[in-house]
Amino acid sequence: MFRLSKLSDYAVVLLSELGRGSQGAVRNASGLAAATGIAEPTVAKVLKLLAGGGLVTSQRGAHGGYRLARPLAAIPIADVIAAIEGPIALTACVDGHVGACEVECSCPVRGRWDPVNAAIRHALSEITLADMACPAWAPPGPARLAEPVV
Repeated sequence: MFRLSKLSDYAVVLLSELGRGSQGAVRNASGLAAATGIAEPTVAKVLKLLAGGGLVTSQRGAHGGYRLARPLAAIPIADVIAAIEGPIALTACVDGHVGACEVECSCPVRGRWDPVNAAIRHALSEITLADMACPAWAPPGPARLAEPVV
């Protein structure tokens, strides 16, 4: 089974949570951990990777934390995955990489994964975090009182 790591999943959750507040609001790791239920050390690790990928910016100091580098609608899922996992590549020999496979010289499908990889990358580039984010939670309407039983 092909599956993304939990860190990539957590990254989408954290970025979506960062996007819920007012645009440009700074949130710290402990607040994000409390809001998402993800352990604070994991939140800190993911935020560091996202900052390295240019998806969030950090602010130091007493009121420091992280904020989105751009709006959710401008962050494709492909960028999130690349920031956490590295380049999107289904096999070791994709995109012309040489020397990553012991049978590459005799492989009958060498280079044939490139179109598959490109299609997946394209699909992931078409979906943004705004598409993934849950709408703001709204409490249900006023509760109906039970009618008296006669």
